[in-house]
Amino acid sequence: MINNLTLIGMPGAGKSTVGIILAKNCGLGFIDTDVLIQINHQKTLQQILDESDHLALRGIEEKEILKLNIENHVIATGGSAVYSVDAMKHLQSISNVIFIEISLEQVRKRVLNFSARGIAKAKDQSLEELFQERQRLYKRYAQFTIDGNAAPQELLAVQIASRIGL
Repeated sequence: MINNLTLIGMPGAGKSTVGIILAKNCGLGFIDTDVLIQINHQKTLQQILDESDHLALRGIEEKEILKLNIENHVIATGGSAVYSVDAMKHLQSISNVIFIEISLEQVRKRVLNFSARGIAKAKDQSLEELFQERQRLYKRYAQFTIDGNAAPQELLAVQIASRIGL
């Protein structure tokens, strides 16, 4: 029986905030894989990127996700979790995966510190290129997609819970 929920999407989609609200409303635990990485490595995501590169951060993210052995949790992933087939298969095996979809315009409005936020992207990759690249991956792995563009985060949490039957 699957009893976890995983939220995927672009930086700025609201995965962490919606995840916390959803967990609270449904009596579930909450895990943010970006925070797990930072705790376990004692560095910010940006420090990891500065010391190595985006592929190293993606590898660390994959390892942290593959270690997850939990029940009754909402999991908010980093935006780049979808680059790992193994990590996403693991998340699909332990949870319902929900894509919080927002437009490129919304990402621009919400992520003001794109170059310093710890986003796992190639050095010369633009936000537009990253957005396009990830959209098909999010859609590939999601059980369903929810529109995160206009609704308040509290409403998104209610919509997700309703859709899953919680």
